[in-house]
Order: sequence, then C-alpha cells, then structure tokens
Amino acid sequence: MEKKLNGVFWCVGVLGLVTVVLTVHAITCKEAVQTLMPCGAYLTTLAPSPTLACCQAVASVNASASTTQSRRDLCECFKKKALVYGVDPQKAKQLPGLCAAQVPFQCDLSVDCQHVL
Repeated sequence: MEKKLNGVFWCVGVLGLVTVVLTVHAITCKEAVQTLMPCGAYLTTLAPSPTLACCQAVASVNASASTTQSRRDLCECFKKKALVYGVDPQKAKQLPGLCAAQVPFQCDLSVDCQHVL
C-alpha cells in the first residue's frame, strides 16, 4: 500500500511540476509576431479580409497571452511592430472582430498598455 501511495504522490508531483512549467512560459514578442505572419497581407495591403490561417494565429496568440503582464507586453510589442511593418491601424482594430476573437485590449496605437488587464 505504501508503494502505491508513493507512486500516486510522485505522479501528482510531476503533474504539478508540468503545470507550473507550462504556465510560466509566456509568449514572447518575437513568437507572437512570427505566429501572426499569416495576417500580414490583410494588415498591410488591400486584402479585403483576413484568411483562416490569420484568424487561427490570432486565436493562438490570444490564448498564449494568459496573464496580465503577458498581455501588457504584447500590447507594447504590437504598438512598436505595427509601425515597423506598416500595419493599417484601422485593419488592426477590425482584426479581432473579424476573427471572432475576444481580445482583452483594443488594437490601437493610442491604447495605454499599462492599463491592459
């Protein structure tokens, strides 16, 4: 019986460790920008709508930004990278809605990222 309990505690300990490791990693700016590359054509050209691949990328990045700090960091990242890549600000605002993504902050260059929750 004692060996079985030790095995159970070991499994619970490992699962707990895996959970901690998985939740500690927040998506980086570079990872987010790379993930969102399928959105480039929509955000920077006259493409009329985002592709399915773009919307999947938006959902992936949105899900990866699971903490307030990671969302604030991505907000700052997107503001800087939007200027670098020549993103159309109106299209950036429209993208979450077109992809049916509940993004916790407005995609706008004027947003104060320190107030993002």
